[in-house]
Order: sequence, then structure tokens, then C-alpha cells
Amino acid sequence: MKATIFIILTVGLCFFLCSFSENQAETYILTVKVENLRNSKGVVQFALYNKDNSIPDEDYKKYYRLEKAKIVNGKSEITFKNLPKGKYAVNILHDENSNGKVDKGFLLPKEGIGFSNYQSIGLRNRPNFSKASFELNTDKTISVRIIYM
Repeated sequence: MKATIFIILTVGLCFFLCSFSENQAETYILTVKVENLRNSKGVVQFALYNKDNSIPDEDYKKYYRLEKAKIVNGKSEITFKNLPKGKYAVNILHDENSNGKVDKGFLLPKEGIGFSNYQSIGLRNRPNFSKASFELNTDKTISVRIIYM
């Protein structure tokens, strides 16, 4: 009787542990770096997106994850951990007054902005998820150019 209970518990424990390990998806790390910031005021806000039509997002409501980092010598970086495999895009704001939003002049941002895969932004080159996105299927480090208009 004791042997039967022991065998049942052992088999049950094995099934439990095996099913737990199969459900754990592989995750990755994404490090995002920015350089050549015009000053070290405020913070850099890193918004990570993982859905079509999520960019542009001026009010920062459609992001997957949002992190802020300090600026040191005109540079900043952040590391997003535990990201599942997929398509991602990055939107960065040099938030000089640390208010968490894009401050604008007449029509254009007063603070620096940047998007993954973009070297310039204009009326004919407006940011969108399909152009800014990249595949994440391994740990990755990217650099994003900050644009001051």
C-alpha cells in the first residue's frame, strides 16, 4: 500500500514538473542605447511597442513597456528583460523637463525624439510600427538616433 502511494506521488510529481518546464517560453534581453544627446538635462524615456498601429503614440498610451533612465555625459541606455520572441519597435524621448510627454513648439517637438530604424523624421518619413519594428529572437543591443527638430 505504501509503495503504491509512493509510486503515484512520484509519477504525479514528474508530470507536474515536466508540464511546468514546457510552459515556460524562452525570453530575451533587449538593450537600447542613445548617444549624442544635446545636454544631460532630464531623463530619457524608452517606450517599447509590440503591436501594429501602436506608433505614433504621442500620449504614450499604446506601449508594451516604458522605462526611464538617467543621462550621463550625453548618453543613456536601458535594458528590457524577459521579452518573448516577436516584433518590437522603440520610441525614445529626451524628456528634458521630466514631465513624461512630448513638448511641442508650433507643431514640432521641442525635445529630442527617436525611433528604431529611423535616421531622420519628416513629413514624408513619419514613424510607424512597420518601419520601426525589428525581430527579437535572440538577445540584442540596438542604438537609436535622437533627432532634434
